[in-house]
Amino acid sequence: MLSKKNITKFVKAAVAGVALSAFTLSASAETLRGASMFDNDHTFTKTMVKFADLVGEYYDGDVTFDLRLNGELGVEKDYVTFLNQGVAIDYTILAPSNMARFAPSIPLMDMPFLFRDLDHWNAVLSSDILAPLEKELSEKADIVIVGYAGGGTRNLLSSKPIGNLEELAGHKMRVMGAPIQAKIFDAVGAAPSAIAYNEVYNAIQTGVISGFENEAASIQNLKFYEVAPNVTLTSHTITVRPIVFSGKSFRKLSPELQAAIKKAGKEAGAFGRELEAREDAIKLKEMADAKQIVIQEFENRDKMLEMVQPVQDEFAASIEATELLKAIRDVK
Repeated sequence: MLSKKNITKFVKAAVAGVALSAFTLSASAETLRGASMFDNDHTFTKTMVKFADLVGEYYDGDVTFDLRLNGELGVEKDYVTFLNQGVAIDYTILAPSNMARFAPSIPLMDMPFLFRDLDHWNAVLSSDILAPLEKELSEKADIVIVGYAGGGTRNLLSSKPIGNLEELAGHKMRVMGAPIQAKIFDAVGAAPSAIAYNEVYNAIQTGVISGFENEAASIQNLKFYEVAPNVTLTSHTITVRPIVFSGKSFRKLSPELQAAIKKAGKEAGAFGRELEAREDAIKLKEMADAKQIVIQEFENRDKMLEMVQPVQDEFAASIEATELLKAIRDVK
């Protein structure tokens, strides 16, 4: 006979009617609703499934996870609204810049050229350095960060090759909605604009923009290479993707379930970071081997780093995060 603990987990993927995992449930089970823009194979989805498994392991009670995939519940901007209002979903993984309208300091996590390399990035996310940003998000957006996933290295993706600052000049590209994103790429001579993520493919196809920036998993998953096959290795961002929970939903849960969620979030974040960092290079190679993309280095990367530092400093000062930025830079 199954123990009470072993019947707590149920993860439902609303894609082709396939359930990721299913267990017998009691009628009194707590239901936690999740959302992913991607399919079963994406690292975000895998990380959220791991999160559900860990909560079930650490919580001695009945809990159901209803995870909807493939953008069934909208895009990340929709998720932010839902989390803030405590409706439709309870948890997801988000790009920090999508939360900027509620918490202006949060995009610091996503600021291009913030991390020197993967070791620096992982050291920061394994510490409590980002606690001030977590506090602001909780107070202003009522969204709770329970862990940090991410690990994709973001590069430029374009319809025509871009290999240096001269070719980057005037390049019409999509950036995420936070103003710092546009300011960084404007500083290196590009012509950035914020366009909804679900409009990017058509915008490139119709010539509204000539490209954007993203990590390998999303390029492959959403077939952006069909309209923008040129990948330039700027390595301008190593992604930070918080595992977030609606504050309104979180407060309704028992202290025991809250504790399980926090513990599971931290561990699932570490799982997601390792997974995505490892898969990123693999996916780039897969697309290159399939001749879906052409990869080139960026010739003037050191110069680009010098050009963006004043913009980073100005942004940090504007959100009273100068000390935080220094603390991040100082991490060895």
